[in-house]
Amino acid sequence: MDTRLYQVIKRPIITEKGLGVKETQHTVVFEVASDATKTEIKEAVQRVFKVKVDHVRTANFHGKFRRRGRAEGFRSDWKKAYVRLAEGEKMIEYADNI
Repeated sequence: MDTRLYQVIKRPIITEKGLGVKETQHTVVFEVASDATKTEIKEAVQRVFKVKVDHVRTANFHGKFRRRGRAEGFRSDWKKAYVRLAEGEKMIEYADNI
């Protein structure tokens, strides 16, 4: 398999909002590589999880300024992908125990 597939998808986003979208809109949320395109994300999800993807929406988040005592810096920039599965596809299960 192509190693780029596993570099595109970093981790699932398991938050209240992410789980709500999962149940209501048949959509899963992932943190993805900042340079990943929608086509790469779609291909990676289809090949890794063996499901059909309807469409992908992405959002870029800029790192926030943070301080801890006298130390200060910025968090890293990151990218989030909302992946809507095709009609009739089985939902990817990664957060059932929460």
